[in-house]
Amino acid sequence: MIAQPVYSAATVNCQLSTVNCQLNKVSRCTATFNFQLSINKDMKHISFYTLLCCLLLATGACQNNKKSGDKKDASLTDSLTTDALLDTVQRRTFLYFWEGAEPNSGLAPERIHMDGKYPAGGPDVVTSGGSGFGIMAILAGIDRGYVSRTDGLARMEKIVSFLERADRFKGAYPHWWQGETGKVKPFGQKDNGGDLVETAFLMQGLLAVHQYYIDGTPQEKALAQRIDKLWREVDWNWYRKGGQNVLYWHWSPEYGWDMDFPVHGYNECLIMYILAAASPTHGVPAAVYHEGWAQNGAIVSPHKVEGIDLHLRYQGTEAGPLFWAQYSFLGLDPVGLKDEYCPSYFNEMRNLTLVNRAYCIRNPKHYKGFGPDCWGLTASYSVNGYAAHSPNEREDLGVISPTAALSSIVYTPEYSLQVMQHLYNMGDKVFGPYGFYDAFSETDNWYPQRYLAIDQGPIAVMIENYRTGLLWKLFMSHPDVQVGLKKLGFNKPA
Repeated sequence: MIAQPVYSAATVNCQLSTVNCQLNKVSRCTATFNFQLSINKDMKHISFYTLLCCLLLATGACQNNKKSGDKKDASLTDSLTTDALLDTVQRRTFLYFWEGAEPNSGLAPERIHMDGKYPAGGPDVVTSGGSGFGIMAILAGIDRGYVSRTDGLARMEKIVSFLERADRFKGAYPHWWQGETGKVKPFGQKDNGGDLVETAFLMQGLLAVHQYYIDGTPQEKALAQRIDKLWREVDWNWYRKGGQNVLYWHWSPEYGWDMDFPVHGYNECLIMYILAAASPTHGVPAAVYHEGWAQNGAIVSPHKVEGIDLHLRYQGTEAGPLFWAQYSFLGLDPVGLKDEYCPSYFNEMRNLTLVNRAYCIRNPKHYKGFGPDCWGLTASYSVNGYAAHSPNEREDLGVISPTAALSSIVYTPEYSLQVMQHLYNMGDKVFGPYGFYDAFSETDNWYPQRYLAIDQGPIAVMIENYRTGLLWKLFMSHPDVQVGLKKLGFNKPA
């Protein structure tokens, strides 16, 4: 039996002062509790366990105080615990893009498998879209002091240097490169050229970096100018396939337009249309957005799913996977954002998240573990390969993807924190050196220790947006972005 420390005292004062309980950074309740434990005069020591009980009593008093105060202040944990949890998850996830980066490019590997088995390409394969998310995660890490500003700038310079020499196709980047060479790594046989959607995700991150450095030191300003050149060289107009009023996802110098994928909404690609309109050199006319993305208003389709109102038409389903609520909004701030097709993008994305949660709680297929503290369906690894899990019985495979709920923290903070705490309490079955693993299934007892960049990035970025709004502020401050939003008829409060 391990001996416990003892503390000499006839009277022990156990004081917990200024206990701060916080919910969503909205309100605080502050209470001070003084506990005095009188010890029999014949006792010379008090055990560690007695002190622990004292502290537990103090914590309970704080919980009672919360219940009797502001109803909004119903945080799962006190502010220190919540902040520590958020920081732990954000810092670990940041490490995927910092320590786990491909060495030559500094970019994000498509995947990292802790078992070292890579049936579909190893960590030498880097991803353009996932790197866009990772660049934003690194930016937040620099701002938080996870790494020094000097080291952070050096990493960003390495990344931009790679992007300047890597394969591009009419200014657009491919989905994958070989990290050592910068040569395209085909995502599929005919998908060996430009990927405009992944390029948009990458540019979203680079424009945030541009704004972070544009007013900095001469070295930082020089990097911002190099980013501006990359941004201006993307020929969004080319991807209209001969001037059509719609954007096409792929073009290959070998296969041309054979992929034949015109992009209509709503899905994860809103950011592509906004950036295409925003380009100062190859900007597309507003008609491309209205006729292509919005399909002359057909994107509007009010309906209910799980009793929750949705305003937009989701391509191929009543309510899509949760990455549709996240990828475009890592830099694009949805708060107060609206246009003629959607009266509130924040509310729409929040409701899409609530549909996903409500479906998992209803759990019509009776999977193990699903519930209020364990929900979240999105594209991720699955028990049999990769799948876009969605809140319907056809596409629900019993797999929980942590990124789904955690990257929704800006929309559903209480509920996302509830999931975060539950997953963290599950321990190393689901939490590893780079944060939460990509997916798991309690029903199938399936816990792969594997990561995907495109799922890790949104976790770190959206936690930062929840905490400070940093990436939203940076991206939205770019003058070209402001021009693009205005051009398409978006309204955003100042």
